[in-house]
Amino acid sequence: MSIRNVAVIGAGTMGAGIAQICAQAGWNTSLYDAFPDGLQRGMERIDAFWDKGIARGKTSPEQKAEWNTNLHAVSDMAQAVGNADLVIEAVPELPDLKQRVFEEIDKHAPAHAVLGTNTSSLSIADIANATTRPEQVIGMHFFNPVPIMKLLELVRHDSTSDATIALAQSAGDAMGKTTILVKDIPGFATSRLGVVLGNEAIRMLADGVASAKDIDTAMVLGYKHPMGPLALTDLVGLDVRRDILKNLQTSFGDESYAPHPLLERLVEEGRLGKKSGKGIYDWSSGSPEETSIE
Repeated sequence: MSIRNVAVIGAGTMGAGIAQICAQAGWNTSLYDAFPDGLQRGMERIDAFWDKGIARGKTSPEQKAEWNTNLHAVSDMAQAVGNADLVIEAVPELPDLKQRVFEEIDKHAPAHAVLGTNTSSLSIADIANATTRPEQVIGMHFFNPVPIMKLLELVRHDSTSDATIALAQSAGDAMGKTTILVKDIPGFATSRLGVVLGNEAIRMLADGVASAKDIDTAMVLGYKHPMGPLALTDLVGLDVRRDILKNLQTSFGDESYAPHPLLERLVEEGRLGKKSGKGIYDWSSGSPEETSIE
């Protein structure tokens, strides 16, 4: 099956980025959000990204015009998914919400449509079981910022068909991503490793081992990570990382995955990272600056 029409459900940071690269891949792309303000912000985020690319000489006004013709803001779920070959959900990491969204997608999407979820840690099988087509449901875990990060983690549950995997892999190729295929186990491959490293870095920060900047520099220069674990935690969102750790802690019955108390406190204080302006670092200037965690 070839892909011509794509629907992206959720216009937040991840959803907008996914819709952007789908439009750039040449697909007729509908971006849906339940909240009009969120949908508008998502479209504005995409437009600003394209304008920045033009200013830097990486893209042309002609390319932006072509991509714009592929992208549509849609405020009705049935309209968004009604003729989709591929639907990618990118709503918040709440199991009940995702299941409700998939129930609705299942009602309105064509019978042939493949349904992907951008979850970073939740059970794909549980989400798939909210539909009448679990064999056509697959995890499609993108990374932030979506237009730049090259990895797409595909997650198969026990009922995912080979045809669904093949289409998801083909879609990843068309979006310029390198795909990996992993089993539906809590945390998959990337989130499980990433949150453990981030949680340990937060423990080191709380214990006074080194400053946030020096801990991050150690991993960037010593291990060739493109970004340190604390800056990455801010970029992903401290609340997102906290929730993944709690899911792993519950799923495996292993207290070693428990979020460090400093992470819990920062989330409670509303210091969620870049999206809130401050987390482990202060992002008010646009770049991470050292800030007190006292």
